[in-house]
Amino acid sequence: MNKGLLSLWGMTAGQRWRLCGVMIALIGATLLGYLIPLIVKVAIDGVVADEQASVPTWAASWLEAMGGRSVLAQRLWFAGLAVILITALAGVFTYLRGRWAARSSEAIARRLREDLYNRLHHVPIRFYDRVETGDLVQRCTSDVETLRLFMSTQSLELVRAVLMLAVAIPIMLALDVRMTLAATCILPVIVLFAVFFFRRVKDAFEAMDSAEGAMSSSLQENLTGIRVVRAFARQEHEIDRFGYRNNDHRRKHLKLYALMAVYWASSDLLVFAQMGVVLFTGAWLVLKGAAGGGISVGTMVAFWSYVGLYIWPVRQMGRILSDLGKAMVAVDRVQMILHTEPEADAEDVLPLERLPREVDGGIAFDRVSFAHGEEVPVLHDVSFEIKAGETLAILGPSGSGKSTLVNLLLRLYDQDSGSITLDGTELRRYPRQHLRRQFGVVMQEPFLYSKTIRDNVRLGVPPGGSGTREIGDEQMIQAAADASVHDAITRFSAGYETLTGERGVALSGGQRQRVALARVLLQEPPVLILDDAFSAVDTGTERSILSAIEARQARRTTILIAHRVSTLMQADRVLVLEDGRVTALGTHAELIGREGLYSTLWDMQRAGLVDAEQVAGATAHVNHLDQNEP
Repeated sequence: MNKGLLSLWGMTAGQRWRLCGVMIALIGATLLGYLIPLIVKVAIDGVVADEQASVPTWAASWLEAMGGRSVLAQRLWFAGLAVILITALAGVFTYLRGRWAARSSEAIARRLREDLYNRLHHVPIRFYDRVETGDLVQRCTSDVETLRLFMSTQSLELVRAVLMLAVAIPIMLALDVRMTLAATCILPVIVLFAVFFFRRVKDAFEAMDSAEGAMSSSLQENLTGIRVVRAFARQEHEIDRFGYRNNDHRRKHLKLYALMAVYWASSDLLVFAQMGVVLFTGAWLVLKGAAGGGISVGTMVAFWSYVGLYIWPVRQMGRILSDLGKAMVAVDRVQMILHTEPEADAEDVLPLERLPREVDGGIAFDRVSFAHGEEVPVLHDVSFEIKAGETLAILGPSGSGKSTLVNLLLRLYDQDSGSITLDGTELRRYPRQHLRRQFGVVMQEPFLYSKTIRDNVRLGVPPGGSGTREIGDEQMIQAAADASVHDAITRFSAGYETLTGERGVALSGGQRQRVALARVLLQEPPVLILDDAFSAVDTGTERSILSAIEARQARRTTILIAHRVSTLMQADRVLVLEDGRVTALGTHAELIGREGLYSTLWDMQRAGLVDAEQVAGATAHVNHLDQNEP
């Protein structure tokens, strides 16, 4: 708890002066609120009841300054006016408290969201291997909102409850000790009951939040995969599945509400019992009279007012404590992201002024091995070289480590052993951002934002151009034409202003791949990586794209990952990767003359198996046969 409170305090950096203003306004409103019962007491005892002996000395001097009891008795509206003015001033303090609390909590929440978003953009990719996207979204939205509400409202209510009680007790003791004991005798029971309720309701809150998260995940999953649900006619099954989680959420919500109902009903009983004790004791002491050691009517009214002022905030302690528990859980969840170390460059990283704006593109892997955590290594002593301006094709069955090579080149992961160099310099010596600007990558499943086609193609281009090269519509259209997608775009009624939909759902698979390719070509990277980027296009379109890339790239370094032999033939050399090991490396002519995976696929292609899925399946089949050879 203490650690969570310290973390919460750390989040208030930059807003603490405003929070101090909130505390001052809260104290001012509280003190002014406690003046009103004193004014009522003076009016009753000093004017109406003529019991000036029970009027405080400071109040008696005020009465004399105003002309004495008789003058004030004829102008009782003075007391009413004083109550109105004090209430208005307390209202100003309350307004300032609410305004400053809202502004500070909103500023803290905004900065916290930005910090979370910024950190999520800089944490290592391994971080995403062990967390769910939906959970991260909830941490950045619902958990931040929980903290905002706590800081803007619930924390102030907690402070207000403590302050109301701390101010009330000294004032009441100054008026009458016996009535003070009567006014606080049940208070410890109310506080203990609130603490007991906090412990019970915290578990109920956590169970309800978990059920809500499961229900939200089910909804998000089904909406994302709605086409799969429709394709397999699983609507009824998914509706029943969602209904089960919805009912579970309802049951846990009802359990929470039942606990809340018990608390409110029981606390109401305790509160009114406390007020009843004050009323009974006060009436008995008033009847005794001042001569018999009793109290005045004004004193009794003051005590009745004070109990009404502080008892209800104290009654809220149970709910406030439960909200505190939720806030502490939210703090821990948020801090998990903020405490994750971001990607960091090596200590011997080269300064940018010593690095060229664009590299030549020579790449070398030297005995590189890599594994995800403690799993079986994905790559084993992989060694090969790509000359600057060369086109290297990579072939291998699924899971052989092809995409891992790309991830290591981009330093999304770092190899466990061995060395990877770019233009003779170890990758770790490049600043990560500078290194990644040297590569343009098109994945098999490209990601498109829910924006226009124009926005997606120009995604990597800052407004006004990139560096010294201005990029306008002509260059964008040329990149789309080289990617063989310009004609398809112009057939849309809105052209380049066509909305792609979520994840590019408005486009076909081949169109998505080609838009992603145009996006990369527009940047003209020194090294182009196509990770099975032609799986959704026909061979004729693929050949046209490769020819355009070859002319556009001006012999820049290109890495092709593909299953089609027709694609592999376009490369200067072909690297065959099986089980994380390099089993062959050579030109097309050299490899078809050797026994192995490439020559087998070449024979299949000549036999007519040129479809991408057929070739991929044949690749896996050949790999299976190799593993089972005696």
